[in-house]
Amino acid sequence: MATTDKSILNRMYFVAGCLFIFAIAVGFKLLNIQFVHGEHYKELAEERTIRNFTIPANRGNLYDSNGSLLATSVPKYDIRFDAVTVSDKNFEENIGPLSNELSKMLGKAPSYYSRRLREARAHKQRYLLIARNLDYSEYMKMKSLPMFNLGAYKGGIITEQRTVREHPLGKMGERTVGYERRDENGYYTRVGLEGAFSSYLRGKDGKQLKQKIAKGQWKPISDNNEVEPKDGFDVISTIDVNIQDIAHHSLLRQLEYFEADHGTVVVMETKTGEIKAMSNLGRTEDGSYYEKRNYAVYEAHEPGSTFKLMAMVAALEDKVIDTSQVLDTENGVVRFYGRAVRDSHHGGYGEISAARAFEVSSNTAFTKMITGAYGDDPSRFTDRLDKMELNHKIGLEIKGEGSPRIPHPQDKNWNGLSLPWMAFGYGLAITPLQTLTFYNAIANDGEMVKPRFIREVRDRDRSIFKLEKEVVNPAICSKETAHKVREMMKNVVERGTASNIYTENFSMAGKTGTCQTEYWIEPGRYIASFAGYFPAEDPKYSCIVVIHKPKRSKGYYGNIVAAPVFKDIARKIYTDTPVMDSLETLEIEDEKADKNYEQYYAKIQNDKILMPDVTGMPAMDAVSLLENLGLKVKVRGDGVVKRQSVTAGQKIVSNQQVNLDLS
Repeated sequence: MATTDKSILNRMYFVAGCLFIFAIAVGFKLLNIQFVHGEHYKELAEERTIRNFTIPANRGNLYDSNGSLLATSVPKYDIRFDAVTVSDKNFEENIGPLSNELSKMLGKAPSYYSRRLREARAHKQRYLLIARNLDYSEYMKMKSLPMFNLGAYKGGIITEQRTVREHPLGKMGERTVGYERRDENGYYTRVGLEGAFSSYLRGKDGKQLKQKIAKGQWKPISDNNEVEPKDGFDVISTIDVNIQDIAHHSLLRQLEYFEADHGTVVVMETKTGEIKAMSNLGRTEDGSYYEKRNYAVYEAHEPGSTFKLMAMVAALEDKVIDTSQVLDTENGVVRFYGRAVRDSHHGGYGEISAARAFEVSSNTAFTKMITGAYGDDPSRFTDRLDKMELNHKIGLEIKGEGSPRIPHPQDKNWNGLSLPWMAFGYGLAITPLQTLTFYNAIANDGEMVKPRFIREVRDRDRSIFKLEKEVVNPAICSKETAHKVREMMKNVVERGTASNIYTENFSMAGKTGTCQTEYWIEPGRYIASFAGYFPAEDPKYSCIVVIHKPKRSKGYYGNIVAAPVFKDIARKIYTDTPVMDSLETLEIEDEKADKNYEQYYAKIQNDKILMPDVTGMPAMDAVSLLENLGLKVKVRGDGVVKRQSVTAGQKIVSNQQVNLDLS
């Protein structure tokens, strides 16, 4: 018995000793945590319960050259309710009036909101959704409602702000306007004007301190931000929405008729290099078209006969031919190393001058002309093309510019067919915008200017900087050569391959292009193009049209598929956006007239104007009209105006906000 008691006692001592050692270890660990790692764990705890969240800054507005909005940032607000933080007194005193006001704002019965708020209170819900996607005026009204006007702690209101980018033009010019997107890994995708000039548009993000609440949700600690976001600068682009609209719809109609794969149109102001319109449309599986990719900027392809301008300029500059030199087209077929070069006109053109060969776009004449002049030294030809900037990127601000590819005799793949094929635009690659830049230089008497997409960066009414014309090459050729080829391009329209678009009403000059692509497919597919400028005598605008893979049975030549788009754009710019010289303002000061004008202007500003009916109008037209009346316009959706927030006929005042719903 004594032995048993002693065994039990020993076990008790052992257990007590283990507990003592465990207590010492726990105490040591507590002291270690408190005095050695205390600050670290404190910071870790705060990090997990309180965190700074980024408040994205409002991006600056993107405008066209006339001040119409191309892209704008609109703040949107989500309102939630913390049912725990509100005292019983405040809750009971305000739930009735709050439910009534929410009913007026959001449309459902007061009993619906009263029931939801009480259920949230009973279940201690801290993140009840009240409303989504409120604009600023709706948000301010929501903040002033009973209970919510007591603030975040006493009133339980939780505000979450985000920014939505809206495009008044909708899908038109989408790739030109572009976007900036950031993925979950922090990588940016930048497209078009929005991407190219994002450093100005983006602004600086703010910071808001939030506290973690139930179910992994976060609520702002206060209504004030730790760091206020700073809005981005406004960017004034060179795009003209009227010309953009003309180019877009002209291209779209032609693509639909010819059931083409994709196409692009670019319109450039000749003297300045300002891009006034750029449309890129690709075909979808259902046969419709939208702006899939920026073909004008990135897609380098064989240009076909539009490259004959470059070949002609090179030969004239090197003085190896003259426009009157006679060339034999040999019944429309010549052979090089067993491969045939054919003219589109069966039987050829007989013996014709070099100028006439350009006008009728004779492949045989051009191959004979270039091989005859440069056959012994082809590097002389390619070096001339290089001097004319054809083997260099333009250096566009818009991302993704395609690389031109001009073969050189030192290349590994150079062969006996390279030179004759280059003469009529095969075996090389160049983008539509690079081609247009060269044509524009010819219209400028040889001065090559860089295509430009923006005019100015502004901080509200303050100019940050302006972009001026940038000259890439002051003379890619002599003025004499430029004048010779300009006369040829004028004759292309009057009596050459593009005579089908000739009109006595206005003058145009340019060159057609037809290039076979995807040679391995039978029957062959083609790229139809036309590049030129107008008016022919004093060019104001240059333009290129490129349409890929039109339906062969409907037509595929450049004069049939692409040139009519060029004519349509030129005609509408002449009639809808007249090209005219402006008269400098006569600065005559008249004190009495100035005073009368100031009085009249002040009266007009104070007088109320009636709201017009813009329902059914395209978004672009409606926004322009209302902004010209001094209104602030916000749009939702794409297409035409379905609803307007201010009723037609109602009196309006300057800076009043109007919301347009589109469909």
